[in-house]
This record gives sequence, structure tokens and C-alpha cells, in this order.
Amino acid sequence: MKFKTYKISELINEIAMGPFGSNIKVECFVDDGVPVLNGSNLEGFELGEKSFRYVTEEKADSLGRANVHKGDIIITHRGTLGQIVYIPETAKYNRYIISQSQFRIRCNEKVLPEYLVYYFHTPIGQHKLLSNASQVGVPALARPSSTFQKIEVDLPDLEIQRQVVKNIKSLQNKIALNNKINDNLEQQAEALFQNLFVDNARPEWKQGTVCDLGTVVGGSTPSKSKPEYYTDSGIAWITPKDLSVNKSKFIYHGENDITELGLKNSSASIMPEGTVLLSSRAPIGYMAIAAGEVTTNQGFKSIVPKPEIGTAFVYYFLKYNLPVIEGMASGSTFKEVSGTTMKKVPAFIPDAETLNKFRRFCEPLFAQQKALEKQNESLAELRDSLLPKLMAGEIAIDT
Repeated sequence: MKFKTYKISELINEIAMGPFGSNIKVECFVDDGVPVLNGSNLEGFELGEKSFRYVTEEKADSLGRANVHKGDIIITHRGTLGQIVYIPETAKYNRYIISQSQFRIRCNEKVLPEYLVYYFHTPIGQHKLLSNASQVGVPALARPSSTFQKIEVDLPDLEIQRQVVKNIKSLQNKIALNNKINDNLEQQAEALFQNLFVDNARPEWKQGTVCDLGTVVGGSTPSKSKPEYYTDSGIAWITPKDLSVNKSKFIYHGENDITELGLKNSSASIMPEGTVLLSSRAPIGYMAIAAGEVTTNQGFKSIVPKPEIGTAFVYYFLKYNLPVIEGMASGSTFKEVSGTTMKKVPAFIPDAETLNKFRRFCEPLFAQQKALEKQNESLAELRDSLLPKLMAGEIAIDT
């Protein structure tokens, strides 16, 4: 496979920074209109469309080059560095607005935008993208638009690019389909919870607190000066970062797991499979279900469900009541729900027949979600192993 070296400046028709923060104030946001992008939209390879705020068409028009369209590439230059996505032709909206933490590029005929995004998701691509990053204060890329244009990349001809994109996109599409199925299953469970426990709540149900649903457990962190406490194959040790990156409902392991010695050192509690994990420090509200024995850091208040209550009810109860829990958070430096506060969260205890009905519905649903998440994990590992090899020409491609 033949490659030609280009500077990014030779591959783009246009580059534009996001607007100044003063150009999009809180009062600019409306209930519907042109979506404004945030960091959660830039996770993965393609633009994510689950969470938006909006400005009016007139406001979007006034922001000029901050408007982005299908085929454009968006890059984070401040905050969560390393994010780079393209807007696919299947995108929901015709245009979007980038934030002050992002910039966008529009490619010319020499490169496919998908291929360029895939390139910057490889280890060498990420290294080049982050080579001028500063970690002082808020992480940021220095002189992002000018330094980005100086990056050199090796490109094959367009036909090879199309084949690489086709191979990677087939894996991406399967992952996306699995996610869509899981989202649908989640909506079914939430709808039944709403029907059984909200719309048809019974006055005779006992009123209490979260402690009536299960045991509240706080987390702990082994000494960071003892690397021997951390391992790749010990007991699962979860941090909020693991949930923000993973996005899975069922969690098997963290970025680092810990040894028995680390557990003893930190007095961390081992919680059983089925424990509901809830991040209790800003950002509050990341949730997951332990797929095996786990421990967590201090950023969690976990609930070990009582057997007669069950994981499904505790999970959806906490999810439904997240606004209440967030409202109980306190702290001047960062908001946090303390263990004492968590134990005081109001709860109700349904009758056994209704709980069992909900449990029976959720058990096969959870099993399917868990299987699809495991399949996605394998597909992502395959994608991430193939991507640098395809980019380097180490795998032959039929054209």
C-alpha cells in the first residue's frame, strides 16, 4: 500500500474556532431549535445526539462559522482532550453549533472525513493530536487551529480510504445497533417502573428511606504511592471516570483493579454482584450495576439491595429519583451526596407481589442487555486492534 505524507493544512478547505462564551449565554438557550454541541456529543467516532441544548435559528445565523454541517469534523481543544468526531450524513439535524471548547474542519477532496477521524483515534494519531496539550489548569491544546494544521499524516489513495472506512464502519454499525436495542429495552423497563410504582402507587405502601431498600456503602482509595496495590486482574475497583468512559449499564472492571493488599490498606468493602453503583460527587448521577464483586473509590454511594427488594427496583428507583438526590447534595468546592445524606433519601417499599412482577420482567431484559454489552466490548476491542493495522497498511485490502 502506497502512502503520501500531507500536512493537515493541505487536506482541509476550512477551519473555524467555536464562539466566545459570551456569545452564547444561558439566556440564549431555548426548548427547540439549532443544537449546541457539548463534550458528551463528541464521544466515540461519530457525533452523538442524546443530549443537546438549543438556540434559535436567528441566533445560530449570527454565529457564522461556528455552524457545522454533515461531513464536518469537530475536535475538542479544551477540557476532555483527544475527542474528535465527524458528523455523518445520517445526522438528525442539518446544522449544529460548536461550543467555545471546540473547533471544526471541513475536508477537501484528498481525504474522507471518516478516515481522518479514524486516523486520530489510533495511538499515533492521538499522540499527534495531544502533542501540544497543556495540563496546567483546564487541559487545553495550545494555539489549536494553527498547530493542528501543521500535523503530518500519511494517507493512501481514496479507494483504499473507502475500504478502510467500510471495514471499520461495519463494526461501528453493529455496535450502534446493539446500543439501539439496549436503549429500547431500557425504555421498556422505565415505562413499566413508571406504570407500576408511580402512576399506580398504592397509599398502603410503607414510606421510609433508601436504607429500607438496601445497605448504603461508601468507597475508598488505596494509597497511590503503592503501585503494588493496583493490578489489571484483581478485584474490580470502580471510579466515576470508568462509568463516564465505559457508558455500560453492567460493569465488570475499572481502569485499575486492586489487590487483596490494596483492599486491606484502604478498608474498601467488597460488594456483591447486583450492587447498584451511583456516583455521589460532581458529576452526580453516573450509574451502573455490578456484574461481579466490586469495590469503588470515594466518588460513590453504592446500594447493596435487600434480597426481597432486588436490584431492578433499586436501580430504577435511584434513576427516577436522581433530581431529588442531586438536590440533596452539598459542598462549596464541589457538590457531593454524603453517606449520611444518602441514607436519608426518601423511599417507598412496594408490596412483594408488585416487586416480583417487576423483577420477573427485568431479569431476561437485564440478561439480554448484559450480553449485548459484552458483545460490544469484543467488537470495540476488534475495531481498536484492526484500526492501526489498517492505517499502517499492515493488513491487505481488496479494492
